[in-house]
Amino acid sequence: MLTSLLAIIILIAACSPAAPGTTAAPAEGERLRVVASLSPIKNIVYNIGGDRIDLVGILPPGVDPHTFEPKPSDAVKVAEADLIFLNGIHLDETTLKLAEANLKEGAEIIELAAAVAGPDELIYGIEHHHGHAEEEGHDDDDDEHGHDEEEGEPDPHLLLDPNFVIRYAKVVFVTLSAHDPDNRDYYEANFNEYTARLLALDEAIQATTATIPESNRRLLTYHDSFGYFAIRYGYTVIGAIQPNDTSQPSAQEVAALIVQLLDEDVPAIFGSALFPADVLEQIASATGASVRTLRDEDLPGAPGDPEHTYIGMMVENLRTLAESLGGDSSLMDGVDVGNVPDSE
Repeated sequence: MLTSLLAIIILIAACSPAAPGTTAAPAEGERLRVVASLSPIKNIVYNIGGDRIDLVGILPPGVDPHTFEPKPSDAVKVAEADLIFLNGIHLDETTLKLAEANLKEGAEIIELAAAVAGPDELIYGIEHHHGHAEEEGHDDDDDEHGHDEEEGEPDPHLLLDPNFVIRYAKVVFVTLSAHDPDNRDYYEANFNEYTARLLALDEAIQATTATIPESNRRLLTYHDSFGYFAIRYGYTVIGAIQPNDTSQPSAQEVAALIVQLLDEDVPAIFGSALFPADVLEQIASATGASVRTLRDEDLPGAPGDPEHTYIGMMVENLRTLAESLGGDSSLMDGVDVGNVPDSE
């Protein structure tokens, strides 16, 4: 169904007349037209571009990018865009195909994850991620990262580590400045301030994690998306109910997770705002673990709410982890979750 719908949308857009000689540079008095795929990506782009760009998103709030079905209006959005920012590495594959099929002359598609991380920094396949908190971030050759590409597809969820998001923001700043040099100073000032806020977020996550007993820093999540987070901050991902696709786990897989949780005495398991909770409730009932929700691809609150930001998403996640695993969530209270352009 998704493939056929995408084909129809591509055909509709292909039949629409394209303006010859169109380039990605805005005409005088006009703003760059920018499209972003996921809600967190859109928010990162907004924090750099602010009101100097016309920014629209593709995925509505609360929609799973793995099962997203675009509408004809989405094809129009990407066909009119000068720049299209995606996460990439197959996380928003449907949007990528839509963009490639409808890209106007002179426009550019930017896959942020692929642009900021080399092969030695990516996690490959489905594995247990053993992390450690460190000040240097990702500049070493840690064994925690999967270096063998034969182990499977790379994990695309770099967004859960704010240090990678700083790199995302740098790519956004450089790209916007290249296409709109008149506003470079504005983009650079926003990038510098946003980087400072992301660094403060990183420090708060480290401080909050330090209050959680080390024996409790173990994560069983619905979706296998916290590997980079675990490596950065010293958690261990002991399993995922839905490791690599949208299928439900088998009865045997659920039973194995229950046995593992009972053996390891894990205090909490974590669902996702975008995935059903029935399997988690079944596991919690059998193990006595509490069930909480973490976010990885969707922002908290509604558009316009102060917490409806990437930083707001991470603050909510850390509060949830600390409250569930025996830590002090109050250490996240001082983190500024607002958008940089809104505070000017």
